[in-house]
Amino acid sequence: MAIYPTSISPSFCRTRHHPSEPSSFSSGGTPASIRCTHLSTTSNFRIRAHKTCRARAQRNLGQGGLTAMAKLFSKPSGADGSVSPEEPNELHYLGPAQSRGGRGFPVFVALPLDSVSSDGKMMRRKAMEVSFRALKLAGVEGVAMDVWWGLVERDRPGVYDWRGYREVVEMALRHGLKVRAVMAFHSCVGTEADPCHITLPHWVRQEMERETDSAYTDRQGRRNYDYISLGSDLLPVLRGRSPIQAYSDFMRNFRGTFQQFLGVIITGIQVGMGPAGELRYPSHPSENLSWSSQGIGEFQCYDKHMLASLDACAREIGKEEWGKGGPIDAGSYYQNPEETGFFKSDGTWNTPYGHFFLEWYSGMLLLHGERLCIAAESIFSGTGVKLSAKVGGIHWQYDLKSHPAELTAGYFNTSFRDGYIPIAHMFARHGVSLCCPCFDMSDENAKFFNIHSSPEGFLKQIVFAAKICNIHLTGENSLTKLDESSSKQVLKSSKLYPDGGLDPACSFLFVRMNKNFFLPDNWNRFERLVWHMSDTGNFHARLGNKNTIESRLCSNVAI
Repeated sequence: MAIYPTSISPSFCRTRHHPSEPSSFSSGGTPASIRCTHLSTTSNFRIRAHKTCRARAQRNLGQGGLTAMAKLFSKPSGADGSVSPEEPNELHYLGPAQSRGGRGFPVFVALPLDSVSSDGKMMRRKAMEVSFRALKLAGVEGVAMDVWWGLVERDRPGVYDWRGYREVVEMALRHGLKVRAVMAFHSCVGTEADPCHITLPHWVRQEMERETDSAYTDRQGRRNYDYISLGSDLLPVLRGRSPIQAYSDFMRNFRGTFQQFLGVIITGIQVGMGPAGELRYPSHPSENLSWSSQGIGEFQCYDKHMLASLDACAREIGKEEWGKGGPIDAGSYYQNPEETGFFKSDGTWNTPYGHFFLEWYSGMLLLHGERLCIAAESIFSGTGVKLSAKVGGIHWQYDLKSHPAELTAGYFNTSFRDGYIPIAHMFARHGVSLCCPCFDMSDENAKFFNIHSSPEGFLKQIVFAAKICNIHLTGENSLTKLDESSSKQVLKSSKLYPDGGLDPACSFLFVRMNKNFFLPDNWNRFERLVWHMSDTGNFHARLGNKNTIESRLCSNVAI
């Protein structure tokens, strides 16, 4: 497939505008005599270029277009709609988003969870078309799409339907946006802000209901069907295949289907490793993760396969009594940690038994992550895509000595031990970058809900682990909102990681595009955020760089 258009129109040569420029930059236009060969000459050109891009954005979108998109995204799943910008049928291909030549963090936007319907079709096509154009004009690098196992391999093992996702990728291609594909091997229960329900493939659920020990299980015997228990990783519980084999086959079929886009349009693959796509245990019921219910959680090690592994490890060190199950004094999901024998400040978490159990529990999670890293590395080697994986933002008991909520999630992280460096080391061995949330959260606001919460402390520790292991970092927001304080916090958080030179070591993913995203006030704040995340000085310096694709193509084209 051709990557560049066969003929170049003036609209191919987009110039990023500063969203905070005065309103006097109207749609009055700019003299057509300005040519790309003069891009690096004067600051006066930059002002005229801003006018051009601002005018173009106002013509193509405008307040009415943004409001229309917001209305479209507020419709129920499956609803259609249309937007009528001035040139509704003129969708220019903008060329691939450029690799950044200096400082500045690329910004991506996560698409709605239900961008593809249960019958394999792309949702809200017209709204998405205009949205992609708006993202490109705002300077966004690309989009992230969740590729749901439960939709693609829905009815029968080995039968894959990629149609809707191919439509998304082709739309990104037309608009010059990159794509990060998230291999979503978990179910989606959605949130109040993003109501969406996608289960694991039907045939997988049937097998899990038949063999219930392939589901995560707590002390009371409650099963969790959001993700297959890692205790079954290598067991043929999926009609003769193991979960790792099923995940590998899924990724391999994705590679074959999207081969022509890999490394060019699809530049990143995030490998799902647990509930919500994160490398962790489902220690907190996913439908109850609200500010009022963030408790200590419970250990998820009571299916027979996990118990067999624990028993074998205990016998190996001559402590058979330690292999009968998890700590008996660990309390329940929402109990005060100081009321438990295990998690209280001087509790049994800091004893030889506690260390043994937590080493095993976190070690099993690391082993699961490594198996998936090995599979993804093998499958996508040589394609040009960058691999990544995500950890959970378990911040609400970070200031306690035992970090209870992190321990039940599988992170052996306490006041005396760093639980994230081993994960970063494991990712580094396989060339996998680290994704983490909480970029938008401040301690001041978080402590209003929970005095022991410290999202900033958590994030600093994650960034430190990434630096130590020399791996790239992708930050995400945890709360889907676009107010001034969260935007400022994102900018503050982005400064924690140094610039990566020609290849930025940090990027930011806004989660996610929804019905509120294109409301005028929110959109204006988002534009400003994108502008500040990308270094404007280097951006303008690059405009005159003869080595870039745009400057070569535009050298003989007048704007």
